[in-house]
Amino acid sequence: MSAKSAISKEIFAPHDERMLGAVQVKRRTKKKIPFLATGGQGEYLTYICLSVTNKKPAQASITKVKQFEGSTSFVRRSQWMLEQLRQVNGIDPHRDSPEFDLLFENAFDQWVASTASEKCTFFQILHHACQRYLTDKKPEFINCQSKLIGGNSILHSAADSVTSAVQKASQALNERGERLGRAEEKTEDMKNSAQQFAETAHKLAMKHKC
Repeated sequence: MSAKSAISKEIFAPHDERMLGAVQVKRRTKKKIPFLATGGQGEYLTYICLSVTNKKPAQASITKVKQFEGSTSFVRRSQWMLEQLRQVNGIDPHRDSPEFDLLFENAFDQWVASTASEKCTFFQILHHACQRYLTDKKPEFINCQSKLIGGNSILHSAADSVTSAVQKASQALNERGERLGRAEEKTEDMKNSAQQFAETAHKLAMKHKC
């Protein structure tokens, strides 16, 4: 089981939540955290997770989840409601970059994703969730490449793929219909030719009989 699947099962499923996406991160600027604040558990992995409640009306939230070295379990740390998110900073709108910032009402974090593509996927899901679950006070997305929040998102790509498949199927049916139409025309021409031949043969036969 992947780490993200395990997080979804351990952290969110027991609370009747559904995880929409997650990104593994490290801080760009390390905070000075007292030894006791981490429980003395040493190194850890951090994941920023986006989830939504199954109960209606659906409420989306962003949760910081950690996995400490030597442990197979995950621990829920900080959590914010999605409406508390004020700004999402992609850092560089001109190139793929794993860095990003999240600004909440009462917190600000600077992160580096494990890969630029993982950040890209998370941004696409996050942007879509903001459009779907927030009616007002939507966060500002700044310094983001168009593919992170625009028409090249996963959801749009999936829709484009479906549309393309439908168009291809429709084209194939049209081509098949045209072929069938041409075949019917040829059959009708052959039928007419056969009738004309039969009529001509009959006339000749009657002429010679006379």
